[in-house]
Amino acid sequence: MSSSTATKLLGLLESLLRAPLPVRLRAWDGSEAGPPDAPVLIVRRRRALRRLMWQPNELGLARAYVSGDLDVEGDLYEALHRTAGLIWGSAPGGRSMPTPADVADLLRLGIAGPQPKPPDEEIAMAGTRHSKRRDRQAISHHYDVGNDFYRIVLGESMVYSCAYWTGDYGLADAQRDKLDLICRKLDLKPGMRLLDVGCGWGSLALHAAREYGVDVVGITLSVEQADYARKQIAEAGLTAHVEIRVQDYRDVEDGAFDAISSVGMAEHVGTGPYADYAGILFHLLKPGGRLLNHQIAALHPDPAPAGRRQRSFIDAYVFPDGELAPIGTTVSLLEAAGFEVRDVQALREHYAKTLRAWVGNLEADWSTAVNLTTPGRARVWRLYMAASAIAFERAHIGVNQVLCVKTPRDGTSGMAPTREGWLP
Repeated sequence: MSSSTATKLLGLLESLLRAPLPVRLRAWDGSEAGPPDAPVLIVRRRRALRRLMWQPNELGLARAYVSGDLDVEGDLYEALHRTAGLIWGSAPGGRSMPTPADVADLLRLGIAGPQPKPPDEEIAMAGTRHSKRRDRQAISHHYDVGNDFYRIVLGESMVYSCAYWTGDYGLADAQRDKLDLICRKLDLKPGMRLLDVGCGWGSLALHAAREYGVDVVGITLSVEQADYARKQIAEAGLTAHVEIRVQDYRDVEDGAFDAISSVGMAEHVGTGPYADYAGILFHLLKPGGRLLNHQIAALHPDPAPAGRRQRSFIDAYVFPDGELAPIGTTVSLLEAAGFEVRDVQALREHYAKTLRAWVGNLEADWSTAVNLTTPGRARVWRLYMAASAIAFERAHIGVNQVLCVKTPRDGTSGMAPTREGWLP
């Protein structure tokens, strides 16, 4: 009896990967093969395998998923957990070149052929990396998807960074506690002036002005974020205390500020310009002022220079030009700029929980999200957030809040001797 299409596909993939495929496989003709109690990887079209043959890495897999050529039935997190070694690491035996038998199977199954065009959602960046023009393009690609779409994903808080879970409650409460944690670390007081770098939809600026009585300048490169934030500020009656600008941090000239927050923004800066970024923030602070830098970190960084690394799914579809540095590198650069680093708090598990909440929001209103964007873009967000949750859980990446002081010459940092009072 001849083997089914799925059995042939399974054998071909395991031969190329030199490792068992830890999920069940369903081919375009409905045949299945593989572990019976595992999530099902659905190969809807031969083109999915052609993408993987031409791009045998996470980018090829992502292109197949985003285009709809490949899908997952069952628990997406379980599927990602099972395939994590194939996505983020080498298979036990390493990849191998196709054997003559593999090539024959490719031809018989109709998989061989020219490289398929990438899905339309993939972005090709132009211009000098981390120039002001290219940074605006990268930010617009990610954040100008539509405020209504982001409201579905982020929920009522409209905060697009790691929440802070101190109890058994929902996402909105955890985001409120994160905003309050930042304000307490910065020791905000009425009458102070806060610069919020990468202010997003204005949630931190609103919280700081309403709850702590400070005046806030929030800057973003996203026009849609700025429009949304300004409307929220007007509705809250805080236009006299909060100003939202579409402005690059390199163009801020009206310091000095009593405090600066940078939450989920420094990942866009790039490792090359980071020293300049740290120096600019140091210059914009008053002596004795504090910086709270909340940033995703690489826990196992790729040693290859940024320009020589294989293009990743995240770079192609989610955060163009984004770069992650180890926390030690970040701290060293902040210190080199003149800051005294006073506290580092790791929040890795908190981000995994936040991402799972965002995925739940997206899946709960999937049809609306698709109508607001495209099926491909919605699939990008689902895959990136679910895969990121797994990456945080498996300690592939981390996230940290680094609290710094622009310590005056007399050494009076203004910091309490213990964390009590601002770190619950």
